[in-house]
Amino acid sequence: MERESYLGVATALAREAAALLLDHQRHGFAVATKANAIDLVTDADRASEALVVAGIKARFPDHAILAEEGGAQGAATANATPRWIIDPLDGTTNFAHGYPFYCCSIGVEVAGELIAGVVEAPALGERFTATAGGGAYLDHLGSRRRLRVADTADLRQALLVTGFPYDIGARGDAPFARFTRFVRAAQGVRRDGSAALDLCYVAAGRFDGFWEENLKPWDLAAGSLIAAEAGARFSNLDGDAYSIHRGDIVVAPPALHPAMVDITRMD
Repeated sequence: MERESYLGVATALAREAAALLLDHQRHGFAVATKANAIDLVTDADRASEALVVAGIKARFPDHAILAEEGGAQGAATANATPRWIIDPLDGTTNFAHGYPFYCCSIGVEVAGELIAGVVEAPALGERFTATAGGGAYLDHLGSRRRLRVADTADLRQALLVTGFPYDIGARGDAPFARFTRFVRAAQGVRRDGSAALDLCYVAAGRFDGFWEENLKPWDLAAGSLIAAEAGARFSNLDGDAYSIHRGDIVVAPPALHPAMVDITRMD
């Protein structure tokens, strides 16, 4: 099946990229900043992306690519040409500080539909995968289990996770007001610094819900498919239709999602 074949390639490349990231973590790396002084990039990001992109081009030279560091290559997916959406190192700030919550994320999109995705967290020894209609899975310590979101329905019993965009200082009070409202309403709120892994942790039932704004497609592609295949419900912050190309997200088990949107709407 085509989507299983793509997942196999994505998984193999993510595994290679993970080994490269761990090697940089052990032996050193250079850190630079992007346009925003708190938005970091390392030579590990660039090397990981180069490895993944080269692997895709070698196997599928006619496919399109959208990657964090290199941007878009090839046509967008209005047609049936697959597009590979790559975050070579999601959680760069974590990586730069030796905090193990980081990953390589690779999703495959065809005509606007996500069909395969893998999120590889090398320092944690975990691999999350999914295909459209085929379920979501976690491989860890030689075992494999199918993922399902938690059945939490009460916000007071929910452990939530969020992130703040790099331009948080220019966004006014709304992001902080949402955060405050969730802290007061939920059992707990965490901020771990990798949207891709946050989505996977919702899929695994470790977190009950996730919200964030101003994310990029490479932050969301693979993790969104994994969470969706685990039964999560999605919207944007206003409760409207969700897209990885819009950047705002609320994701939670179906029974909890309306209560989260009541807060993110900021009515």
